[in-house]
Amino acid sequence: MSEAKTAGARRKTTKPVSAETVVGEVSALKPRLRDAERTSTAILAAATKEFAERGYGGARVDAIAARANINKRMLYHYFGGKDALYVAVLEGSYIAIRSAEARLDLSHRAPRDGMRELVVFTWQYFLAHPEFLGILSTENLHKAKFLKRSARIFELHSPLVAEISGLLDRGEAGGDFRPGCDPVKIYMTIAALGSFFLTNRWTLSTIFRRNLSDKAEIEAWGEHIVEVIFAYLRP
Repeated sequence: MSEAKTAGARRKTTKPVSAETVVGEVSALKPRLRDAERTSTAILAAATKEFAERGYGGARVDAIAARANINKRMLYHYFGGKDALYVAVLEGSYIAIRSAEARLDLSHRAPRDGMRELVVFTWQYFLAHPEFLGILSTENLHKAKFLKRSARIFELHSPLVAEISGLLDRGEAGGDFRPGCDPVKIYMTIAALGSFFLTNRWTLSTIFRRNLSDKAEIEAWGEHIVEVIFAYLRP
C-alpha cells in the first residue's frame, strides 16, 4: 500500500475526540493544578518563616523543605534554588501587605478618616505579621541586593503612593491638611514609628524599665503614631 493510501486509511480510522473526553481530561487536570498551587503556597510559607527567623545566610533549603513537608527536589522544581525562592518570598511579602492596603479603598475615603485608617492598619499589620519586619531587616542587611532583582516590586508601590497623594490633595483642598506634604515621607514616617517600636521593644523595655510588650503600651503607641502624623499634617 502506498504512503498516501496508508495516510488516508489512518484518517478514516481516527475517531473524533468526544466532548465528554475533553471535559474528563480538563476535570482531571484541575486537581493537579490545585495540588501544585497548594505545594507552592506551602513552600513559600515555610520559606518565609525560615528566612525571617534565620536570615538569608542562616536559612537552609533542607529546613524549608522539612517545614513544608515536601521533598527537597520538589522545592527546586518549583523555585529553582535558594536565591529565586528568597526573591519570591520578598515579592510575596510585599504583595500581601499591598493587597491588604488596597482593601482600605483610600481613594474613596474622607482625608482624615483615610489617613487614620492607613496609620492604624499599618500598625496592626506589623503586629500581626512580625515575619514581614524580619524579612525586611534581612534584606536591608543585604542592601536590597535581592529586592533589586524583582521586576514587580516597583509596580506594587505605585498604587499606594497614588492613594496617599489623593488623601493629601483632598485634605489640602478641604483645609484638613497643610500643603506640600510628600506622600512617600508620610508613609515612611508611619512605617518607621511602627517598626522601630516593634524591633527595639526588648532593649527599650530594659533601658526604660517599661514593659513595651504590654497590651496597653502597644495600644497607646498606635494612638501616638496617629497623633504624630496628624500633628505634622495640621494646617
